[in-house]
Amino acid sequence: MSKKYILLLLASATLGLTSCSPFQVRSDYAETANFNMYKSYKLRIDDLKLNDIDKDRVLNEVSKQLQTKGMSVSDNPDLIVNVKASHKKIQDIQSARPYGMYGWGGPFGWGVGMSRTWTQNYNQGGLTVDLIDARTQKLVWQGVGSGISVDSPKSKQKQIPEIVAEIMANYPPNRNK
Repeated sequence: MSKKYILLLLASATLGLTSCSPFQVRSDYAETANFNMYKSYKLRIDDLKLNDIDKDRVLNEVSKQLQTKGMSVSDNPDLIVNVKASHKKIQDIQSARPYGMYGWGGPFGWGVGMSRTWTQNYNQGGLTVDLIDARTQKLVWQGVGSGISVDSPKSKQKQIPEIVAEIMANYPPNRNK
């Protein structure tokens, strides 16, 4: 095998592994909106029901993402940014196939065997970012992401910036898709 082939294989495997995300992210937008005209924003936090630490993490990351896209904060904005948080209880049930001894007739006969089932309960969080045209007061873009491990402070600290970045990667929308 040539070295070029091996390097190409390794590079594509690395890209495939690093592009996997633990989050489910999607977005939608108004077909009639002109996203080139939006240059400024203002954060609205009325619907953001989080503790102060997580609220700061979310709002700082949303602002950072919008500013990297060339937008600036304004008291007279083009867009109102409304962020909402949610969480739900998840019960994950897993089973393992039977194990143990088999009796008469081999694996298809009768005998002693056991299967294992276990459950795991945890809370999963999500974020919704609404971009509202300040002039018309209509929603023009919405990004939704879920999969945050809200039971672990260390996980939240790492995951909030990651999920916000993934959500905002879809803004402005690529109309060619």
